Amino acid sequence: MEFTLKSGRKIKMVKDISLDQRDELMDSVQYDLKEDGSLSGIRMINATLTKWLRVCLDGDTSDKALMKWSIDERTEAFVEFQKVLTAGEEKASK
Repeated sequence: MEFTLKSGRKIKMVKDISLDQRDELMDSVQYDLKEDGSLSGIRMINATLTKWLRVCLDGDTSDKALMKWSIDERTEAFVEFQKVLTAGEEKASK
């Protein structure tokens, strides 16, 4: 799957992510919630974004390459990858 980020950077998601890798990625996201239950933030956001990029990005994920990404690009890629990996989760099994 390919995406074009708002910055114009084109990225490609790896085709095969195992269930174990997916679960590890999903479990690495720790949300902070407000008293009313709404999202306040994500803990360890930089480590989380880097982990997701290294596993999901089909391309150069070296430190040198990822350091060139803005926080907006990293966040947008993370959101797109998360959408793909959670697609279909809201449908109940029969």
